[in-house]
Amino acid sequence: MSVSLNTLTAISPIDGRYWASVQGLSQYFSEYSLIKYRVKVEIDYFIQLTKTIPSLQHLNKHEEHHKLRSIYLNFNEEDAIKVKTIEKTTNHDIKAVEYFIKEKMFSEEFKYTEMVTEFIHFGLTSQDINNTAIPLSLVEAVENVIVPSLESCVLVPLRDFAQQWRDIPMLARTHGQPATPTTVGKEFKVFIERLENQINHLNNIPHSCKFGGATGNLNAHHVSYPSINWIEFSESFVKILHPKLVRMRFTTQIEHYDNIANLLDCFKRINTILIDLCRDIWQYISMEYFGQKVVKGEVGSSTMPHKVNPIDFENAEGNMGVANALYEHLSAKLPISRLQRDLTDSTVLRSLGVPFSHSLLSFKSLQRGLSKLVLNESNIRKDLDGNWAVVSEAIQTILRREGFPKPYEALKELTRVSGTKKISQQDIQTFIQTLNVPDHIKDELNLITPFNYIGIINY
Repeated sequence: MSVSLNTLTAISPIDGRYWASVQGLSQYFSEYSLIKYRVKVEIDYFIQLTKTIPSLQHLNKHEEHHKLRSIYLNFNEEDAIKVKTIEKTTNHDIKAVEYFIKEKMFSEEFKYTEMVTEFIHFGLTSQDINNTAIPLSLVEAVENVIVPSLESCVLVPLRDFAQQWRDIPMLARTHGQPATPTTVGKEFKVFIERLENQINHLNNIPHSCKFGGATGNLNAHHVSYPSINWIEFSESFVKILHPKLVRMRFTTQIEHYDNIANLLDCFKRINTILIDLCRDIWQYISMEYFGQKVVKGEVGSSTMPHKVNPIDFENAEGNMGVANALYEHLSAKLPISRLQRDLTDSTVLRSLGVPFSHSLLSFKSLQRGLSKLVLNESNIRKDLDGNWAVVSEAIQTILRREGFPKPYEALKELTRVSGTKKISQQDIQTFIQTLNVPDHIKDELNLITPFNYIGIINY
């Protein structure tokens, strides 16, 4: 039985269950969008040729350029279907784009001669188009959707939490054990700094493309018009498409993808940081440092009606794992090609939008989870009050300052107790009174509590 493709029948959950959350990326990574970007590159290249090649200079007019750009500006699904129909005959996707554009140019709107239309795809190979169209779609997706979503869905709420809870003391845990106190806000600040560092790195990664003819040397261009500086032409052309595009000077038939691999690895690191965040928040919810707002109508468990599960953080973690597996494969595979090229890059590049979709889905899941968090300050304070041993670090450090003999060992003997016994406030105060130090030092030590031993929190 055949079924139509829709969100219920799609094999991929990106195009099925999660379509509503990720459909904004369709204009950058779908088959339709790839065809449109290819058409744009071909048309804008032809326009630049009208400014360079003498026999085309009669078309170097604003109105002609405007008409030409309308081919991709008004590109629609009907046009894409037309290209795919041509491809059934050519069995070559770029040749289908070339024939589609030529057909448009023969129409009543243009009435271009065959002498003119033969300059469509002049001197190029398919990868000049693909390896320019794909980086162009990628940089626009990153700039317009991915990074803004990371900012709005994750960084904005994290910054709010960091400021709102900056002064709330919290017991830290190293190796899962009680450790020197921190603050709730500062622990969010850790993730903010890590993410901002990666975004800064991301912004400095070049978006490289290949535009150099069959095997990268501009052979056909140079042999046809040796007096034209084709290197300068090509480098300036890609900048016209997008100021962040950089033409690689020395390539094979394909772009080497080193910078795309760098970009993918950077997004993998961003996801790894966010997985770390999800797991920490999941643990804090389990420890009841955070509660979760109840959303009316939602069900936490099909059998346990009391449960409010941290599902948004779990969904985010799961989808970031899928994304990272794909980022890793793409970044490892793409820079490798046999001799001047093989076709393995072409087929895997068609999956480029999948990990970005899973990342975007994760950002939105995180946003929902963060919006439900409620700080349980009473539980946090209770945990601090039950762990007075953590001020031993402060006491022994001040004793070191004062020249007290073997302060670490003295505090170790006091605080390393076996079983379930815990050091209380009274135990600490009694210990301080036994110390052979001046009274003003004892007064200084008695002022230290798990609630104020939080270090420098100015930010």
